[in-house]
Amino acid sequence: MADKVFDVCVIGAGSGGLSVAYGASHMGASVALIEGHKMGGDCLNFGCVPSKALLAAGHAAHAMRHADRFGIKPVEAEVDFAAVTAHIKDVIATIEPNDSVARYEGFGVDVVTDHARFTGPDTVEAGGRTIRARRFVVATGSSAAVPPIPGLDKTPFFTNETIFDNTQRPDHLLIIGGGPIGCEMAQAHRHLGSRVTILDMANILPKDEPELVEVVKKSLIDDGVELLEHIKVNGIDGEAGRVTVTYEKDGAALEIEGSHLLVAAGRKPNITDLGLEAAGIAYERSGITVDQRLRTSNRKVYAIGDCAGGFQFTHLANYHAGIVIRNVLLRLPAKVNTSALPWVTYTDPEMAHVGLTEADAKKEHGDVTVLRFPYHENDRAIAERTTEGFVKVVTGKKGKILGASIVGAHAGELLQPWVLAMSSGLKIGAMAGMIVAYPTLGEINKRAAGSFYTPKVFGDGMKRVVRFLAKFG
Repeated sequence: MADKVFDVCVIGAGSGGLSVAYGASHMGASVALIEGHKMGGDCLNFGCVPSKALLAAGHAAHAMRHADRFGIKPVEAEVDFAAVTAHIKDVIATIEPNDSVARYEGFGVDVVTDHARFTGPDTVEAGGRTIRARRFVVATGSSAAVPPIPGLDKTPFFTNETIFDNTQRPDHLLIIGGGPIGCEMAQAHRHLGSRVTILDMANILPKDEPELVEVVKKSLIDDGVELLEHIKVNGIDGEAGRVTVTYEKDGAALEIEGSHLLVAAGRKPNITDLGLEAAGIAYERSGITVDQRLRTSNRKVYAIGDCAGGFQFTHLANYHAGIVIRNVLLRLPAKVNTSALPWVTYTDPEMAHVGLTEADAKKEHGDVTVLRFPYHENDRAIAERTTEGFVKVVTGKKGKILGASIVGAHAGELLQPWVLAMSSGLKIGAMAGMIVAYPTLGEINKRAAGSFYTPKVFGDGMKRVVRFLAKFG
């Protein structure tokens, strides 16, 4: 016998799905939430949270080795890798109650812990139940893509879903993939005492501003991370504790041996075995096909987050949740706008970006103005010995902010005013005119914005005006 007809059925209890379930239930809708794996999804259990916990441990060890810059005797950190793993698990456990079954059932959500599968355009089966709903939201996320490298299927390797369970420090960690995950894990493990090598078929961090990437690359190399870029991996062989990667570089056949292997070569949407065909939901390899309102080809079904293709960020999934709630519950034709979508790579230094890169801005707008200001001219950065990095802002001729990129300490936090400015349609004058507390890193943003006016304020024309006005006493 079929259950009642819910207002909303959410498939997937990751960040986006939980946001929809929370919002819809608090707005008075009846909600079913189906999760076949872990509440909290990838972000809590295998992604954002554990990776930042591991990075924090690495930063602590790194700070001990470099305390001499503050007049403190440096010491080599004694890393208990099992205790580091326990720290990661404790961080997850601390946050876990916020995403728990009990909490959402307390909101009145009907939580089903089983795999969901569409059996028709408005029915889903899960946990031995047939669930009907007026609207469905697919929020199943993504998982690590495993490239078809010969021998990989016979060799033990980590992905982001397994590496945070590791309790023994790798002697030499080989990483396939130099994207954000690969670079973050490389630096974290290097700071914790492992030898690390990144292998990538192109440049590392290819989606970011090249000149910012160079700063991160230098930091990785200075830390002792080995970078093998523009190579082709031909095969992998090994067993627990010994892994060999054969690769090609400039036509030469080479190999490298390590103790452990991490595959961080992209992600794939979790859309298999969902019965999408039975529901008339169109999809491609990159994810479920959606329009600007996040509707699928079945107008009763929406898809959000990683499974809908495009950018794969937790904060984008949360943003998608708000779009869906406005469409489904309030019947407002809200559409996705990612023109002010930020992202951050949590290396040391951090790298953050919003809007257009300089190259894309020139393609779209032609003549643009590029503003820069370096950390090494900021008093707070000098005091804290974090002078590596700069802010780069791209504007139109009249001061419209087209994009902002920052590489340096706390870049992710410093980016937020630029996100607000772009989201609110503010021009560069708003950033240049605000009062910023001294001494803070935030002055970097103000100084970069102020440089937009430097040619006018300190140019010959202004000097002539000042001299003319001086004649009147």
